[in-house]
Order: sequence, then structure tokens, then C-alpha cells
Amino acid sequence: MSRYRGPRFKKIRRLGALPGLTSKRPRPGSDLRNQSRSGKRSQYRIRLEEKQKLRFHYGLTERQLLKYVRIAGKAKGATGQVLLQLLEMRLDNILFRLGMASTIPGARQLVNHRHILVNGRIVDIPSYRCQPQDIITTRDEQKSRALIQNYLDSSSHEELPKHLTLHSSQYKGLVNQIIDNKWIGLKINELLVVEYYSRQT
Repeated sequence: MSRYRGPRFKKIRRLGALPGLTSKRPRPGSDLRNQSRSGKRSQYRIRLEEKQKLRFHYGLTERQLLKYVRIAGKAKGATGQVLLQLLEMRLDNILFRLGMASTIPGARQLVNHRHILVNGRIVDIPSYRCQPQDIITTRDEQKSRALIQNYLDSSSHEELPKHLTLHSSQYKGLVNQIIDNKWIGLKINELLVVEYYSRQT
């Protein structure tokens, strides 16, 4: 299954807030979440919706998410927490959390178009896994800096997660450490996602 490119509000109304998917907000009174389907939600549906929430927020394909679940399952620690840490440390998500892009798809486009450097080298892979002490900057080109400045000016200036530092005047971000779970940018029950995949395989 390919990456989702359809109407974004449709997913937000069904799954709730997905800040990485779009920076726009639905009109007041247009929250139709779960009104169209009345009755009791099955356990399968609850797990499926949590999985879909994770997938659409981070802009992953089904295959990519399954790969991350398998990597998290082999790592030390709770699988759900490791999974969220892996997703949060992706380069496209780090750019979004720094405010250098308004959405994760926007950050992915910046990376694909070779506007972003990590430790002085151009990285054009959005899924690149950032490590502590990585320095993320833009190319020394007017176009690259103008794009980033536009995003920085329009961002809502929410509190930065503790694992990141932004030097906006230098168009530079620093990854201080692996993210702590309380700073994850999405309200989600990661255990349900792990359970969903454990029952599929």
C-alpha cells in the first residue's frame, strides 16, 4: 500500500488530531469523528485506528511501519516506546518538530529536494535516522534559507521538545539526545499498535 495522498481532513475527522499530516484545522463544528458509525467499536477496530493514526501522522507506508515494528521488537526495552523513538528520530519528523517545516510531508519535500544538511553533508533520505549530537542545517543558498525562514515565521512557536535545540538565526537545529516519551508529538496508545501487528503475524 502506497503513502496516503488523499483528503487530509477526512483522516483527521476519523482518527482525531494528526499534527504531522496538516497544519490546517477543521472548521468549528465539523468534528464528525465516529459519528457516522454508531454502536460499539470492536477491539480490532480500536487497534486498527491507533495503527492508522501512527501511520498517517508520520506519513509512512504500511510496509515501512511494519519494518519499524520489527526493528523495535528486536531492540532492548518496551517495543511500543522504542517504536515511537524510532519514528520521532526520523529526519523529516525532526525538521517538523524544529518548526523548519509546517508538516511532515513538507519536511519530506525539503529533504527530497536536497535543501537539508546533516553534519555538513546533504541528506536526501527523509527516513534518515538522526542520532544525538547531529547538527541539522540548510544549504547556504538563498532559496533553501528562504523556504526555511518562511516556515519558521509561520510556525506557532510551540515549546520545543527537550531533545532538540533550534538556532533560528543560523537555520540550525541540534539533536541533544534520544527523545523522552513524554515529548512524543502524538497522543497515541503505542501498545495497541504493537498488539495489532502481533495478531497479524
